[in-house]
Amino acid sequence: MNEKLKEKINESLSSVLPITLIVLALSVTLVPMEIGTLALFLVGAVLLIVGMGFFQLGAEMSITPLGKGIGSSMIKMKKLPFILIICFLMGVIITIAEPDLQVLANQVASVPNSILIYTVAIGVGVYLVIAFLRIYKKVSLSKILTVFYLIVFALSFLAPNSFIPVAFDSGGVTTGPMTVPFIMTLGVGFAAVRSDKDSANDSFGLIALCSIGPILSVLLLGIFYNPGEALYHSTELTPVVSTTDVANVFYKELPHYVKEVCISIVPVVCVFAIFQIFTRSYRPMQAGRMLIGFVYTIIGLVMFLTGVNVGFAPVGNLLGETLGNGEYKLLLIPIGALVGYFIVKAEPAVQVLNAQVDEITGGIVSHKMMNTALSIGVSGAVVLSMVRVITGLNIYWILIPGYAIALLLSHRVPSVFVGIAFDSGGVASGPMTSTFLLPLAMGACMGVGGNVITDAFGVVAMVALSPLITIQLMGLIYARKTKAVSIPAKKVPDEIVELEDEQ
Repeated sequence: MNEKLKEKINESLSSVLPITLIVLALSVTLVPMEIGTLALFLVGAVLLIVGMGFFQLGAEMSITPLGKGIGSSMIKMKKLPFILIICFLMGVIITIAEPDLQVLANQVASVPNSILIYTVAIGVGVYLVIAFLRIYKKVSLSKILTVFYLIVFALSFLAPNSFIPVAFDSGGVTTGPMTVPFIMTLGVGFAAVRSDKDSANDSFGLIALCSIGPILSVLLLGIFYNPGEALYHSTELTPVVSTTDVANVFYKELPHYVKEVCISIVPVVCVFAIFQIFTRSYRPMQAGRMLIGFVYTIIGLVMFLTGVNVGFAPVGNLLGETLGNGEYKLLLIPIGALVGYFIVKAEPAVQVLNAQVDEITGGIVSHKMMNTALSIGVSGAVVLSMVRVITGLNIYWILIPGYAIALLLSHRVPSVFVGIAFDSGGVASGPMTSTFLLPLAMGACMGVGGNVITDAFGVVAMVALSPLITIQLMGLIYARKTKAVSIPAKKVPDEIVELEDEQ
């Protein structure tokens, strides 16, 4: 086996194993499961582990260098209108390629899927343009985030109540495993060509701004269509008796995810082909390696999404409903805290972000620090989600104070921590959140007899909110210890220097 692939799979094993052990422990104590159900979950866990390993290696080989190459090439064009058009198109294409967007589209039954997908994609495209202009004009990220979130909350009061949690969830869901690596490295490409003292700081923040676009888009759709409710099709357990039945369930679902992932990847591969034809940025050997990386990415995403959707999501729903329907419903809170702490480590895009942060900050914000901050934040977010499920607390009571604290902190901490924190919000709320935590919350809500639309939805939004506070608090502690106001810009990565020399 490729040593690098083996390393990635071992990393994903250490990330996924804790959540697997938690589910196994619950299955023999509080939530007894049929052997067939448990077998589905375990096969799903294996697919998730191997798939995440393939995806991380594939993204590192293909999407990361593509984003850096396009970002640095765009900056050197020196034709602002053309750069903005390319930015917009990249945002639209990469968002349409995001598998998690299909999940969102199925949640909002009152709006046709195609309309929702293209509207959200346009929203991301617009905000990617805004993100580029922010870097180009050197505008403070904290100021621009404050303005846009004020607009978001003002607009939310005009939208139907059932659309508010879904809209805020959409901001996290649409920045998933395809979008994050590309946009993150696009930002590195934008900022690295500047090579000034603030370039490292400004390489972050693209995901933060691109997460706002889907929220505004879904809110506008809710206002425009004025639907009675937003619906979600909950997952159902497939009855299985033998190991052959388990294999057949995965075999039956596999073509669906192969098709979905291929449709998602094809536009990105086309972008790579067009970019290479016009710029000749990559040597033949490097281009071949990137094509292999795209193949790894496809294999990884197919395995990951199949494992998560077939094995993990139904079990999450079952756990939530069983606990919520019994005398142990208050145990949803500590169990949610434990699941939240470990589940963020299994998000594929989180590892991409952590590696990028470690590189850009020269190890000042290490991989371990990021993992710890994200785990603590997401754990707290899931606790609040379970409190909402049990009590029916309105989501505004959490989101408004939460974002107020986050935005106030953004004016007090080093700017690089602001970008990292707001980027982390979109990254932490990926496919594991939408296909395990959301079904867990929905099952719990059905168990306690609550309103699924208003009480269960919003878990993704709160997971996206939590890193905004925890990572900025980490930045505040760092600033006080070092008496610094910013982290020095790191040297431009070697691969970008090579790319510039070739061009």
